[in-house]
Amino acid sequence: MSSDQRIRVMIVDDHSVLRVGLKQVLEQTGEFEVVAQAGDGEEAVRMAARVSPEVVVMDVMMPNKDGVQACREIMEFAPETRVVMLTASSEEDAVVEAISAGATGYLQKESGLDRLLTTVRDVALGELRVPADVVTRVFAGIRGGAKAADAADHAGLTERQREILVSFAMGLSYDRIAETLGIKPVTVRNTIYRIQDKLGLETMQGLVLWTVRNGLLDDLDQIS
Repeated sequence: MSSDQRIRVMIVDDHSVLRVGLKQVLEQTGEFEVVAQAGDGEEAVRMAARVSPEVVVMDVMMPNKDGVQACREIMEFAPETRVVMLTASSEEDAVVEAISAGATGYLQKESGLDRLLTTVRDVALGELRVPADVVTRVFAGIRGGAKAADAADHAGLTERQREILVSFAMGLSYDRIAETLGIKPVTVRNTIYRIQDKLGLETMQGLVLWTVRNGLLDDLDQIS
């Protein structure tokens, strides 16, 4: 795979050993090119503006400026950038804040290599890789009072589009949704794009927000 086909990644962590390890893991696959590294949030913002990475893999807790604030600032000038937050299990509240700030992925530091690679790959493709419980916490209390069926009908969503939208908003991957519904992953991706266009939404976070606000996630039992 040529360098212009690889996913451009920036790694942000205040531990140099972790940065080096992540770089090796990502680049040895041949799918990713680590275009920059940063040791704190301030440096991360400067480097992101300079090198325009497609994906930023960033620690939550760092000196000078934490990952949440750095994510928020990166989103202001590069909203198309995907941010994956790295966290210790005790930092869940910070992850909720980071997702609210625009992050589209979440990984605990003890996650395995396969989980790391899958998450970075998925968010680069436009997927939201956040656990369902974090999604519900991020958007808690924002219900607009509309009935889910009424909102979906009013928006002109088909039953299949609604199924895919709910699954996506709960953080399921395109592959998982496709397997559950018996369709192809590319069909799931294209459906998500069509729903975005139909609802007039520009970001994945906006898509999830619409889903929660209109009550489509109230019945969590529908997600396997």
